[in-house]
Amino acid sequence: MSAPENQDAVVPPAVEATVPTPVVPAEVVAAPTPAVAPEVALAPEPVPEVPVATSKVQPQPYWNSYVAGVALGLVLLAAFVVTGRGLGASGAVTRMAAYSLQSLEASVKGGTAAAGDTIARRNEYTGQYLKGPADPLDDFLVYMFIGVVAGGFISGVLSRRASFEIARGPHTTNMRRLAFAALGGFISAYGARLARGCTSGQALTGGATLALGSWAFMFAVFAGGYAIAYFVRKEWL
Repeated sequence: MSAPENQDAVVPPAVEATVPTPVVPAEVVAAPTPAVAPEVALAPEPVPEVPVATSKVQPQPYWNSYVAGVALGLVLLAAFVVTGRGLGASGAVTRMAAYSLQSLEASVKGGTAAAGDTIARRNEYTGQYLKGPADPLDDFLVYMFIGVVAGGFISGVLSRRASFEIARGPHTTNMRRLAFAALGGFISAYGARLARGCTSGQALTGGATLALGSWAFMFAVFAGGYAIAYFVRKEWL
């Protein structure tokens, strides 16, 4: 039999397409969020103390200037009482220089026989230390000079301050420092002999006796030092 012409065709019902749900592993879905531990401020680890290398030999402090001044005054007083003379240094150096010049010239000319006729003996200034049979080095000032040098060295060793160095400023050289020291020493020595004494013979000894020339000498020393300090200060700064 054939279906009637006006009857709608029977269409089979549409089948909804179903998409399968993907299966997610349980460990991925149910993985718990790891708990974050609260930050705890940790104290820094103590740094072990490193011993600082220090010198076992520490220099002793200098004397108080007032105590040193009183001690120097007592030494000067003792020199007057014991020897009848004060202190001095340039006189000892002059005697040693005159003796050295005479001995050098005598050795060149023939020895002891020529010692009586040397330039040092004929010179009016150095000859006053060479006249007579007495040894020019046999004098209180010479012994005192040697004692000052030896005593100063011993004192430096005992106070742990003895060292071989060239004290200078940061903007100069060793040779320049030595050249200025030699020039300053020559000028000081020449001026001391013109003044008939140095800071020991004129300033200390003469000043203690209230000699007018000694006080004028000391004022001139300080005035000259302050005047020249402006021009040489860069040697130390």
